[in-house]
Amino acid sequence: MTLYEELVARGLIAQVTDEDVVKNLINAGKATFYIGFDPTADSLHVGHFMALCLMKRLQMAGNKPIALLGGGTGMIGDPSGKTDMRQMLTRETIEHNVACFREQMSRFIDFSDDKALIVNNADWLMDLNYIELLREVGPHFSVNRMLTAECYRQRMERGLSFLEFNYMIMQAYDFYRLFQDYGCNLQFGGDDQWSNMLAGTELIRRKLGKDASAMTITLLLNSEGKKMGKTVSGAVWLDPNKTSPFEFYQYWRNVADADVLKCIRMLTFLPLEQINEMDKWEGSQLNQAKEILAYELTRLVHGEEEAEKAQQSARALFSAGTAADMPETNLTEADLRDGKIDVMGILVAAGLCKTRSEARRAVEQGGVVINGEKVTDIKTLFAPEDIRKEEFIIRRGKKNYRKITFK
Repeated sequence: MTLYEELVARGLIAQVTDEDVVKNLINAGKATFYIGFDPTADSLHVGHFMALCLMKRLQMAGNKPIALLGGGTGMIGDPSGKTDMRQMLTRETIEHNVACFREQMSRFIDFSDDKALIVNNADWLMDLNYIELLREVGPHFSVNRMLTAECYRQRMERGLSFLEFNYMIMQAYDFYRLFQDYGCNLQFGGDDQWSNMLAGTELIRRKLGKDASAMTITLLLNSEGKKMGKTVSGAVWLDPNKTSPFEFYQYWRNVADADVLKCIRMLTFLPLEQINEMDKWEGSQLNQAKEILAYELTRLVHGEEEAEKAQQSARALFSAGTAADMPETNLTEADLRDGKIDVMGILVAAGLCKTRSEARRAVEQGGVVINGEKVTDIKTLFAPEDIRKEEFIIRRGKKNYRKITFK
């Protein structure tokens, strides 16, 4: 099986231009390709992780990845998939986020000996002369055609700012510069980026001729990644300080039965032959598949030692209601009222509920368990000795656990 055939078999490829050329490029290890990452936060999340896995697969076959950090486009914000304008970030915040991205990416991609590049589009966009851009790029874009793009069309009713309207032009210009400066001949992105990517390909061909070597391919990166990377409490981050290895493991351990094999195909590096055998699994065997998924992804992101610890803690939690390495919240005297704390206070202090009202609903609806026992009375109180005398585990719902200590 060729690399391209494997990408198809793993359910990654959604659309592609110049398919035969793309196949030959990546199968021969001759593609120099880029994927863009706008630094809208100080950590990558699992949606980005899907892109990083793709970059790693292609690099292992001899292709050269370019991780394009959007220090410039991040100043504008991509309207794709958004119902409202993104929050505008300061230049200092974006530069900090870019630095965090660089560090995290190096865990997945080999940047030694020019095997891969990290490039920041602020290097050319921040100093770009507006008149120069209008003359060099503007004539190649039809406003009528741009407005038919899904990323703009879905925003027309709610309002699309001129700031965001420029994003497609910026992204197209990125591909043009990467093609000119680094010989980048292929771009990858999520299926919500298709219009922007086609604009980049079209710009190169209009400026340099129809024979210019620039192709596009979209994969189910962003739409699937965003769906799989969201929980009730927010994004699943790759930074262990934002999402602990245990929480990361638990998230994947609790994916829906219908999604587990899809995730294994798309995100792990297990052989397809092994994964295909899992297609026959059902019932309790799907829990084994979820363990495999959670372990493999935690190992990729946090290392083998953390994956082992997370797996052991998760198994202990399921079997005995306790775990040695789950997220921990320490309570102090300041959390007590008259020497005790109620169950709602613990839920809020542990970050399992944002407010006492939310905590009240969780308790009254039967969604709170402490040390294996369901708690339904909001007036349930705990003294420091109750918390100290045994391992104190509180759970909200099926996935959210905290170990509570008192010092």
